[in-house]
Amino acid sequence: MTASAKDTVLSIRDVVVRYETTDGGEITILNGVTFDIRRSETLVIMGGSGCGKSTLLNCLIGEIEPSAGSITYNLPELGEVDIAKADEQTRDALRKRFGILFQSGALFSSLTLAENVALPLREHSHVEKDIIDIVVTMKLQQVRMLPHRNKYPAQLSGGQKKRAGLARATALDPEILFYDEPSAGLDPVTSTAIDELMMDLSRKLQVTSVVVTHEMDSAFRIADRMVMLEQGVILRIGPRSEFETLRDADPAKLASSDDRLIRQFLNGAATGPLTDAEGMSEYEKILVGEQSVH
Repeated sequence: MTASAKDTVLSIRDVVVRYETTDGGEITILNGVTFDIRRSETLVIMGGSGCGKSTLLNCLIGEIEPSAGSITYNLPELGEVDIAKADEQTRDALRKRFGILFQSGALFSSLTLAENVALPLREHSHVEKDIIDIVVTMKLQQVRMLPHRNKYPAQLSGGQKKRAGLARATALDPEILFYDEPSAGLDPVTSTAIDELMMDLSRKLQVTSVVVTHEMDSAFRIADRMVMLEQGVILRIGPRSEFETLRDADPAKLASSDDRLIRQFLNGAATGPLTDAEGMSEYEKILVGEQSVH
């Protein structure tokens, strides 16, 4: 294995996702997606509504099986495993090595915060109750939610639910954390606080973080590298500085239509390739609901 391969925790190669439509046709959601995720980095996957980023996330966690391609994890205890081709036992072992913070927090309403965080430990470990209680205390302390351990989700604010979800996602000390729109539904101050917490945990736990978002302020705060998806293909992958340069560039001086499109998205500009009538036929179909892409 080369040095670069040792640094790669997840390798995505030529991933294609297709679905049949109600009229007997076929729609391609992801089309030949290829990139690597490096150990201990924070990678942000971004793009507009319907670009395929949620579908890609579901492929990475094994919830969607690609029509073609491979998604290979490289973890010390398991070696190289293609989650798309692994048997269910191997997939279960693999899923214990990553945590997921869902957009809503996805807490169980009938359980207290402490019970929610303890759940993965009770389901997937063989440690004693006293040890579980200690781990839960540590995880809640990490996200600054320990005073709320006996509250139920209905008693928590949106930001507190995200913190609680993050505590549960880290309960089994995962090597990879996946975040699905972590800033969604939060005010700017709370969003910044969640971003800072994510960065703090990444440093302390030395985990790889994969963040799916369309919130640009958040993306530029947390990313080491960024991936831009559009209509199921990767337009650009590179360090944050590369996207910062594009964001701040004069659009008249950008020769590439892809660069102009990315710049428009990063700035939330009303005019550009994304909203040109001639180039927007598929995008407009998504926006008006004629085509469902996630």
